[in-house]
Formats: sequence, structure tokens, C-alpha cells
Amino acid sequence: MALSSLLLVIGIVVLIVGGDLLVRGAASLARHWGVPPLIVGLTIVAFGTSAPELVVAVQAVWDNASQLASGNIVGSNVANVLLALGIPAMIMAIPTNMPGVARNAFICVAATIIFIFLAFLANPLQIWQGAILFFGIITYLVYMFRLAKAGADDPILAEMTEIEEGEDGLPAHQLKSVLFVLIGLVGLVVGGKLIVDHATNIAEILGVPEAVIGLTIVAIGTSLPEIATVVVAAYRGHPEVAIGNVLGSNVFNLFAVGGAAALAGPLSIKKEFFVFDFWVMLITSIVLLVFILGRSPIGRKTGLAFVIAYMLYLGAQAKFGMA
Repeated sequence: MALSSLLLVIGIVVLIVGGDLLVRGAASLARHWGVPPLIVGLTIVAFGTSAPELVVAVQAVWDNASQLASGNIVGSNVANVLLALGIPAMIMAIPTNMPGVARNAFICVAATIIFIFLAFLANPLQIWQGAILFFGIITYLVYMFRLAKAGADDPILAEMTEIEEGEDGLPAHQLKSVLFVLIGLVGLVVGGKLIVDHATNIAEILGVPEAVIGLTIVAIGTSLPEIATVVVAAYRGHPEVAIGNVLGSNVFNLFAVGGAAALAGPLSIKKEFFVFDFWVMLITSIVLLVFILGRSPIGRKTGLAFVIAYMLYLGAQAKFGMA
């Protein structure tokens, strides 16, 4: 148990570092080759920042642990809203009135509803459902591209193109960029394998479903980059980064990660999701939308409420998720 827990943590660290190196190396190569920053942002950065969740999901499906994958998707989305917004809000109030935020919040709620609806149509999710979900992320990126070309002010676009501004430590030379890409790819593969193998091992030792491990330990682990990013941003006086980060991550989790996992093989969903976890995911998205439509900042009291709500959610998993 102790060894599996240690290797799981190592896998999460390797996965996150690998994804970061892949994004930096690929973005730097694209810049050297003259690819426009917008294209880099909407392809390399967008998919690269979701690479940890995507690799874990696909690896889990291939290893016949697909409930771990679906648990990671749902659990990451819940953690993104309640933790990645709740923790920084306790440091500094998060504004919700930036241009483009309401549009992305509606897209996030719509993506959540589509994912749940497809799950109700057939469980496990089949290739055709995966194709619909993946078409959703392609459509979303095309829409974002058109918005950018029209000069729209959007926090998610700003986040995805920021790495091309030279502010994120891109490697200066092409050889170094190639090494970043290669090391990043290896890190993703090794980290994903460690996570899936030892998360399923822990589930077996504790006698709990893989989905519960995916909803909790793995979901928090793969959400750490988002949580860390917004906490640091809030500490530095830029809490507005949080909203775009969370909304973009949740849309990618549902469409890109969910779609890729279902395309890789049948994506099984634990029956308890249909009576509890799906609705927690949807309610958290709707609550965030209400704050955004009301242009109400997410302050310290709300942030504390979000964190407490997440603790209660974990408590519910501990009590009822063992079945």
C-alpha cells in the first residue's frame, strides 16, 4: 500500500512535469518555424495542458480500468470549480465580469449536459459517443479561432496564447525544444502508466471501486496544475486568471479527454454517477454560471463555502462511494 501510494504520487509528478515540458518544447518549435501564436495556442497549448488527464484516461481504458478514467474526468471538473476557485478566492476576491467569461461559462454548462446526456444514452460510452464529444472540442476550438480573428476579448484565448509571449520560459534553441518534447512525451507515458497501475492497485487493496480513486486522489492530482496556477495568480494580484483557467480546463476534460477515452475503447461509468456525481458536476458548473451572470465576485466567504463543499463531497465518497 505504501509503495503503491508513493509510486502514484511519483506518477502524478512525472505526468505533470512531462505535460509542461511537452507544451513548452512544442510551442517553442512552432515559434521557431513561424507558426502564428494563435494557432499554437489553440492547438499545442490547448491540448498540451490537458495532456495529463488525456493520457491517464486513454491509458486507463487500454488497461481495462475505464471507470478510473470517467472518475478522473468528473472528479477533475468538480475539483476545478470548488478547489481551483475556492482556494484562491480565500486569498483575494475573484472577479467574474471580464469580457467573454459568460460565453465560456455557458459553453461549459452545455458541455456538461452533453456529456451526461450521452452517458444516459449508452453506458459504457462507445466510439460514436466519443466521436461526438471529440467533435465538440474541434468545434469549440474553431469557434475560439473565429472569435480571436474578430478581435474578441476572451480570458481563455489570452491564457492559451500567453506562452507565446515569452513569459513562460520557452527554450531558446531548437535542439533544446526537441529534447523538451521527447522528455515530455516519455514523462506522459511513464507517468500515466504509473498512475493507472498503482491507482488500480490501491483500489484493490482498499476494496473500493476504481471510479472512487479516479474521483478523488487521481482527480486532485491531475488538477494540481490548475490549482497551483490560480493560487499563484491570486497571490500575485491577478485572480482573474482563475475563471478562464477553470472554464477552459473543464470544457477540455469533457470534450477532448472524454472523447479520446471513448474513442480508445468502451468508457465505463459507475452507476452511482447517474444519481450523484454527475449532478454535483452539473450543479457546480451552474453555480459558477450564476455568479458570472450576476457579475458577482467570488469572495472569501464564497471561496470558503466552495472548499467546505468539496470536503463534504469527499466525505460523501468515503461514506457512500465504497459500494
